[in-house]
Amino acid sequence: GEKLGSYCLTEPGSGSDAASLRTSAKKDGDEYVLNGSKMFISGAGETDVLVVMARTGEDGPKGISAFAVPADAKGVIYGKAEEKMGWNAQPTRLVTFEDVRISAENLLGKEGEGFKFAMMGLDGGRINIAVCSVGTAQAALNTAKAYMQERTQFGKPLAAFQALQFKLADMATELVAARQMVRLAASKVDNNDADKTTYCAMAKQFATDVGFKVCNDALQLHGGYGYIKEYPLERHVRDVRVHQILEGTNEVMRMIIGRRMLADNDREIL
Repeated sequence: GEKLGSYCLTEPGSGSDAASLRTSAKKDGDEYVLNGSKMFISGAGETDVLVVMARTGEDGPKGISAFAVPADAKGVIYGKAEEKMGWNAQPTRLVTFEDVRISAENLLGKEGEGFKFAMMGLDGGRINIAVCSVGTAQAALNTAKAYMQERTQFGKPLAAFQALQFKLADMATELVAARQMVRLAASKVDNNDADKTTYCAMAKQFATDVGFKVCNDALQLHGGYGYIKEYPLERHVRDVRVHQILEGTNEVMRMIIGRRMLADNDREIL
């Protein structure tokens, strides 16, 4: 916990199709020379180490290796901080590698194991993003509940209107379901279950979809007040929206789940 790191997988030309990355790492004696660029790197410019996925061999996932690169290494160039819709508490930058030389000892594992490491990291990362959504949605729900008890319209508090009670009930129910899904996926990771990746994809997709819906509904319950920055709802909506994109889009999550369900083997997940 003494140093911060940035996870460098996504590139300008490869997002969901991470196995097609083009950043190269060529062996030169006792060193590797890195060239290429990484896009949308969280924390870039403020972290101490970059965990970089780079191609050392053939096309596809088997040719990818992982490296620990000092963030201040010569040839590492940081782009401007992106102006984002949300998630403004941390910088997001393009990182370019121009003849960056690192010791061969900075190779993580063996050559060709990088994509495996990247996917292992994504399981935990997807749970992390799912938890972010659940937590933000819980805050939005709590704020909406308090507002409904305080705000009066047509001579009675919003909480007295059955239609809004039903809305609040649906929000709470969906949030509880999302939280339990995340806990199930986390238990699969803790126990190294053979289908942990599938359950992490389920939890990430479901929790981030629910998280955005609950935050959006909470904003709606506030009416015009929800849209102004005096209240936290507009920030909640902006910040959770990217969760449906981060750590693999929710469309990719559905692809992972669908492929697993249609796999030709004897082990079923449902």
